[in-house]
Amino acid sequence: MAAPHPPRTDHDWWRDAVIYQVYPRSFADGDGDGIGDLAGARARLSHLADLGVDAVWFTPWYASPMVDGGYDVADYRAIDPAFGTLEEAEKLIAQAAELGIRVIVDIVPNHVSDQHPWFRAAVEAGPGSPERERFHFRPGRGEHGELPPNDWPSQFSGPTWTRVPDGEWYLHLFTPEQPDLNWDHPDVRREHEEILRFWFERGVAGVRIDSAALLVKDPALADFREGIDPHPYIDQDGLHDIYRSWRAIADEYGAVFVGEVWLPDAERFARYLRPDELHTAFNFSFLTCPWEPHRLRAAIDDTLAELAPVGAPATWVLCNHDVTRTVTRYGREDTAFDFATKAFGTPTDLELGTRRARAAALLTLALPGSVYLYQGEELGLPEAEVPRDRIQDPMHFRSGGTDPGRDGCRIPLPWNADAPHAGFGSRDEPWLPQPADWARYAVDRQSADPDSMLSLYRRALLLRRTEEGFGDGPLTWLPAPEGVLAFTRPHGLVCVVNLSGTPAELPPHRRLLLSSGPLTSDGRLPADTAVWLRD
Repeated sequence: MAAPHPPRTDHDWWRDAVIYQVYPRSFADGDGDGIGDLAGARARLSHLADLGVDAVWFTPWYASPMVDGGYDVADYRAIDPAFGTLEEAEKLIAQAAELGIRVIVDIVPNHVSDQHPWFRAAVEAGPGSPERERFHFRPGRGEHGELPPNDWPSQFSGPTWTRVPDGEWYLHLFTPEQPDLNWDHPDVRREHEEILRFWFERGVAGVRIDSAALLVKDPALADFREGIDPHPYIDQDGLHDIYRSWRAIADEYGAVFVGEVWLPDAERFARYLRPDELHTAFNFSFLTCPWEPHRLRAAIDDTLAELAPVGAPATWVLCNHDVTRTVTRYGREDTAFDFATKAFGTPTDLELGTRRARAAALLTLALPGSVYLYQGEELGLPEAEVPRDRIQDPMHFRSGGTDPGRDGCRIPLPWNADAPHAGFGSRDEPWLPQPADWARYAVDRQSADPDSMLSLYRRALLLRRTEEGFGDGPLTWLPAPEGVLAFTRPHGLVCVVNLSGTPAELPPHRRLLLSSGPLTSDGRLPADTAVWLRD
């Protein structure tokens, strides 16, 4: 096992950190019941130390009915029994710190579970009650109130309003089991500020904010019109006051925020990253970009340009718990990602996708800013096609069964090739079925293979930590042949990525630091391959 690396002590560690995303149900199963848990995560912290990450982000581990994978939270101060206890969470935070790894937790401020005490009280209290003012309850339209209050589209498929027995309707931009909170209510704001303090007091280093641009709604709840500005529930101006108040709390503890902000307008996106608001936000233009040189360069340039006025670092990510895994996506004819185009049975060339994913890893880790690495990406896991009778994702069911959902990127990880369930757990079958060939991707098998995806990531993260030029700072593009991306970073660090169909000449250099694949016999860079050089 690698020796623990000391955590960065500088105030701005987050500007160039490598942060590993854990989806708890699928990371490691400590008690053998088929569901990942905190005991399993604690037992596998050495994997993260060996990998060399700076922090780990846990998607929701709170008490939840798990209708939407934990994003339907019933109690923010309790750990779901399937995952463990609050005491175990505190031990995990402390043990990670001993290994030099910070912990980031997930907050879901747009909505709660329909089993949350607030919502249960609201339903029971009836129309006009103070309890209902914490949510968006409204009478329906039509002669007898039989029609929803408005026609807003859902973030998932299906309706956004559900009627309760007394005739009123409540708003839910996601599933009916996830009622939206009313952020104009002081109780909602006060509660979330107290939740932040609760977790900061327990030593978490930061918070990832789910659906960060959706909280505030147009109070009129007017019908949706295509192109309406401002949008009635995305990017409302009132959001910024919320995040300013949150930032003041985070600054007390030296904690950081990363926001899930899906916005096409670069200028409005950057507003969330002003010095008194969020520290960082996910870069979805890069995540969804196809494996095409001109599109990738434009995504990189646009990202850096839009963040420059507010002085915020970029946050690069190739995959997360919601999107198709990189190896699979890059092996398809359409290498972009779009929720609307997901379909069953899409052909994939996994050999090609793996080669491109290796190159993309070096590209991403060489860019200025921080990087988020989704669990299993370091193993080169492909997207699994889950049998229809085993799918659990509500996106699948609300689409009428046409959308395969997100379960394919949430398959439990393989740890030991020869152990039951590839070492994920010792007793029960995992909550999602592992493909028959999952053992080939196991950590122990890849650790013994110097050419594996895991070995590549370990070498890359070690170099990123020990060599000059990585992380935050300037990027300068170099002249390069058509289809090749080449840029230099400080101290003569050079990254070259060949996205053309033929081998390319490398620029003059003193040393080759790392290659995502072997060079040609005459020293050229093959297609879909990347290198790090010293000039």
